[in-house]
Amino acid sequence: MASPAQQIRSFGSLVSSKELKSALPSVKILDGSWHMPNTNRDPYQEFLDKRIAGSQFFGIDTIKDTSSDLPHMLPSPDKFADAVGKMGISQDDHVVVYDTAGVFSACRVYWTFKAFGHESVSVLNGGLPSWERVDGPLETGTPDSVEPKVYKVPCVNKDIVRDYQAVLSNARNIRDGKEGAQVLDARPYARFTGEAPEPRVGLSSGHMPGSISIAFNEVVESGEMLNDDKLRILFESKGIDIDKEIIASCGSGITASILYLALERIGARKLAVYDGSWTEYAAKDDSLIIKGK
Repeated sequence: MASPAQQIRSFGSLVSSKELKSALPSVKILDGSWHMPNTNRDPYQEFLDKRIAGSQFFGIDTIKDTSSDLPHMLPSPDKFADAVGKMGISQDDHVVVYDTAGVFSACRVYWTFKAFGHESVSVLNGGLPSWERVDGPLETGTPDSVEPKVYKVPCVNKDIVRDYQAVLSNARNIRDGKEGAQVLDARPYARFTGEAPEPRVGLSSGHMPGSISIAFNEVVESGEMLNDDKLRILFESKGIDIDKEIIASCGSGITASILYLALERIGARKLAVYDGSWTEYAAKDDSLIIKGK
């Protein structure tokens, strides 16, 4: 039987609950749960109520760029390093991220670690519900304190992050008939077309010129990510060329990260997330917004 260390070396970007269970306690487990503000759910309170044994809470709405008025933008490297170091994580640890939905906000934490050069990271496929189905150990109450570590950011991977100017330039190129990156929009289709309003008051719905709607729930089924063959079929059916540049966008950078993980799994390498996403884009006076199908 493989040792926990050998199990970890075989971990990919997605791990099953059975794989994680067999590798305990040789990994660092993070609860990366997050919910839309209008759900009135408190992910940290839910973490205290029930969590995977030994896990720490990664607060997407607290480990962020506090100088920005946009929600949960990437933190500075120093803030990221300080936060994860206090969780007892070093740059040499393998990190497994889960959430209470299955495959949802954990992908944002996965992408965040990747953005700071931490490649040894996985998402628990199926999240907490899957863990409970295999009778994985659970905890409740205030977690035990951990010994902090000095975390050193391996590198800042700017290649997988896009900002407003980059996507605006791309939108203008596509409007003018020039070549551009493929922009994949993970919001629900009715917000993409402009038929439904945005959940953030005062923000126009619609989409960027040339962008393609792939709602995040198209790559997830019953709380788990589709297998690689099904993912390939889905993206091919949408006309996506995974060998060309792709930018994933959504409402605020959460569900775009689900598309990021899905595309990464099937071989896309020229791949990035628009950190500010539609919340930033639609609020700009010079943004290009199209409505309709």
